Amino acid sequence: MSPAKPVLTADRLSVRLPKGADRTHAISEVSLAIAENEIVCIVGESGSGKSMMANAIMRLLPDGVGTDGGRILFTGRDLCTATAAEMRSIRGAEIAMVFQEPMTALNPLRTIGDQIGEVFDIHTDLSKAEIRSRVLSLLSDVHIPDPPRAAKAYPHELSGGQRQRAMIAMALALDPKLLIADEPTTALDVTTQAQILKLIRELQQRRKTAVLFITHDFGVVAEIADRVVVMQHGIVVEQGATADILQRPQHDYTRQLIAAVPPVAAPPARELSDRMILTISGVSKTYRTGGFLGRGERVTHAVRDVSLALPKGATLGIVGESGSGKSTLARCIIRLIDPDAGTILLDGEDWARLSRSEVRGRTRQMQMVFQDPLASLNPRRKAVELVAQGPIVHGTARDQALTEARELFSLVGLDPSAADRFPHEFSGGQRQRIGLARALALRPKVLVADEPVSALDVSVQAQVLKLLTSLRERLDLSIIFITHDLRVAAQICDLVAVMKDGVVVEHGPTHDVFGNPQHPYTQALLEAIPGGDFARTEHPTS
Repeated sequence: MSPAKPVLTADRLSVRLPKGADRTHAISEVSLAIAENEIVCIVGESGSGKSMMANAIMRLLPDGVGTDGGRILFTGRDLCTATAAEMRSIRGAEIAMVFQEPMTALNPLRTIGDQIGEVFDIHTDLSKAEIRSRVLSLLSDVHIPDPPRAAKAYPHELSGGQRQRAMIAMALALDPKLLIADEPTTALDVTTQAQILKLIRELQQRRKTAVLFITHDFGVVAEIADRVVVMQHGIVVEQGATADILQRPQHDYTRQLIAAVPPVAAPPARELSDRMILTISGVSKTYRTGGFLGRGERVTHAVRDVSLALPKGATLGIVGESGSGKSTLARCIIRLIDPDAGTILLDGEDWARLSRSEVRGRTRQMQMVFQDPLASLNPRRKAVELVAQGPIVHGTARDQALTEARELFSLVGLDPSAADRFPHEFSGGQRQRIGLARALALRPKVLVADEPVSALDVSVQAQVLKLLTSLRERLDLSIIFITHDLRVAAQICDLVAVMKDGVVVEHGPTHDVFGNPQHPYTQALLEAIPGGDFARTEHPTS
């Protein structure tokens, strides 16, 4: 039930898009309200209009995009008619925003303390000493260890979770009446995500702040929201109390989003082959940085004495927090970097002993799918050329390679007629399918997938996971799947290895490891999953 006196009310708000866009309006006649000391989650897939809603409230709409009817009432004022000067006084002081990627929102050339202090410089008359004291107090409030040291650090010197905490400290500096959090936990691992959600809830309750939390993850919704607004194609299709939306969803789209959230419980184990296609023994990788003549050198043991085996046709998941060593291990396996020690036997041949030229000659046998397909796809080449590139390099005639590339488009669920488009003309999920097609073009024995679905909407994520499972069976693929999302690992992996500080602390069949975790770290990871196993609650399906 909506509060009688909301802090912010959107009343039939519409935001128009420029000519040539895929629809006329980013959001159409959206109405919602949020009260003091309340967390309202806006949930929906990419393109649903949820971030545009936040930008409309902050009056940060891009050129050519503007409000087209309706009102945004904030403590009695209509923000749609506020002047630029009035909005400058409101932003930061009364309405603050936390962005999805703090590294792009923070100035890399200024210290964290300077950037938080700037808020006080602009909006208050506090002295430098008072500002320094406030900055340290805020960093302490958001549980950043050693606040004086953190205040002097530059953004790149903090972890992802610490950068997000610094952004939250900056947003809360002047005790705003409304905090807008736009996907603030999407790129974080499960334990850091749980800490940030707990922090936002704790600060919101202590300061009585109204929070508008934007997400595509119903697990986060279950963890933090008081009320939920579900958006699709710029329209609110359903809203209500969290328990009602999660347990008794009325709209088909809401049901689809909830159903797409993978359960925590792993399915019964499949029967696996006795033949090991990949055997990793004693692999280690150490990084050394800085120092002069051995003084002040920093040593990082990224991977330490890891031994694992991948049966033919199986999927081995490697899970852990950021910095656990899982991506370094993947890069050692495929020889993007050289391991310091150990053996990597692929069908009996030790890849760890191969020279660079020998590895290049054997790339048909093992291929990699990266987390960010847009960064790994050449923006100046058409999708069909990118997929055909590998076979052409390995001697396949160009015409034949292009024909086979178009066939691969169908295999990964893309329209072959779209093969002549450039990467930016595809959605995130479609680009990930192109990355899969490119890796599969060489018919590899082993596919190494490094966080291939972490940046995707939950429904698109479900489609890509289903596709991977189908391809594994149809092409007899063996897969190494790197992820920090334990829900995903539970559903796609036959075996799982849990990494912490470069060491495998627990491994075995996924059903056993997740069903009865033995190591305290594994137990902590499972307990930190946002929303737990909420998605298994019975709700109507028709």
